[in-house]
Amino acid sequence: ILFFMKTIINRHISIDSAFCHGRPVFKGTRIPVSTILELIESGMSIEEILQGFPSLTKKGIQAALHFAAQVIEKEEFIPVA
Repeated sequence: ILFFMKTIINRHISIDSAFCHGRPVFKGTRIPVSTILELIESGMSIEEILQGFPSLTKKGIQAALHFAAQVIEKEEFIPVA
């Protein structure tokens, strides 16, 4: 018996163990949040990303940035000397 778990992170992001190995994705898509964050990190603008991923919205991308900030805020970092 396989059990699948789905978690709604916010209006734009969900996690479903049946898709993308349980990684956070934009709701209604199989686009991982990490993919869009990497594109932003590489220098792409939100407008460029929206052209390449027309199923996404500006609010969705902003929600992904907020989600990433929340994840980092909850992490505990241990300094390495």
